[in-house]
Amino acid sequence: MTARFCVMVTGALSAAITPKFNGLQTFEGELYHTAHWPHEDVDFAGKRVGVIGTGSSGIQSIPIVAEQAVQLYVFQRTPNYSVPAGNKPLTPEDIADIKANYAERRRLSWRSGGGSPHIAHPNRTMDVSPEERRQAFENRWQLGGVLFAKTFPDQMVDPVANEEARKFYEEKIRALIDDPQVADMLIPDDHPIGTKRICTDSNYFQIFNRPNVELISVRKTPIQSIDATGINTTDAHFDLDVIVLATGFDAMTGALSKIDIVGRGGQALRDDWRHGPRTYLGLGVDGFPNLFIVSGPGAPAVLANMVLHAEAHVNWIADCIDHLDKHGYAGIEARLEAVNLWIAECAARAEATLFPKADSWYMGANVPGKPRVFMLFVSGFAVYNDICAEVAAAGYSGFELIKAP
Repeated sequence: MTARFCVMVTGALSAAITPKFNGLQTFEGELYHTAHWPHEDVDFAGKRVGVIGTGSSGIQSIPIVAEQAVQLYVFQRTPNYSVPAGNKPLTPEDIADIKANYAERRRLSWRSGGGSPHIAHPNRTMDVSPEERRQAFENRWQLGGVLFAKTFPDQMVDPVANEEARKFYEEKIRALIDDPQVADMLIPDDHPIGTKRICTDSNYFQIFNRPNVELISVRKTPIQSIDATGINTTDAHFDLDVIVLATGFDAMTGALSKIDIVGRGGQALRDDWRHGPRTYLGLGVDGFPNLFIVSGPGAPAVLANMVLHAEAHVNWIADCIDHLDKHGYAGIEARLEAVNLWIAECAARAEATLFPKADSWYMGANVPGKPRVFMLFVSGFAVYNDICAEVAAAGYSGFELIKAP
């Protein structure tokens, strides 16, 4: 098939990872990956289940498995921060209120840091009294959702402010778990809160109080192999009927690297990105004319509302193609110097925050051999959209507009 433009809408979290566990293919029980869940119901009743991974997918599925399985083993490498999801049925009054204020919700979302109508506390964390600070954290906790990391505007840049949020978090989680040693295993101590994407859950921590649930640290006792009957760690063998892999994704670049994208001179995109992704605005790549990327590296992407982010990118791309057609251009290509400057700017903005202090999938740290590069524009959705608008208004500065032959 031949086309003038190629728009990659392949998703930031769509290339699932299955670790190369020795003997995985010999397991004779049921094997599932949370990213490739079957459409038919899966019945865990009366079964011994092992879930490997405690990122978002694991944290959201483990409580459901625990309710059904006769025994659940949770194999955790790295504990993650997780806050209540706050999911609840919407009343007719809730729905009417949302619809009545929809235009304002949209306006606030477009002008926000994360693409939602969330408004942070007007003051910095330590500029308010301990009582007001605690109440702000409590209000956000009760609302639920990942925006706990943005209760105050300085939580992701000031270590002191971040520590206040972390202490509140730890107090909340310890109150849910009966065994202090299990709580120690479940509470992160290796990164500031919010520097990995905060997970959201429905009664995740409470399930570790159940007699049929056991938590295993594979950092202390690594998984050595999987055989026909279950999982072998350095400490024990676990007999299992079902293994669930909740082992995450090759984020941001994984889906693109699976495709043979070839630019000028036969250069493959995966080779061009071998030391880390290179884009201008997250939209274009030098050497790859008429290639657009939606919600990819170099943009806010997963740090923002992905639906609104995709809308912003698609609008920008559509306007760009319209501009090319109206002015007789055949194509567009990011300039090398613009790409280099954008990479440097994204890195500098990230370094001014706490984000690089975590070995996160934002950095590619969950994929063996992947370059450790912070892949996102960290300064907010509205700031980013303003920059993209300025580039377009200046005749697509930083891009080479290619005349039709």
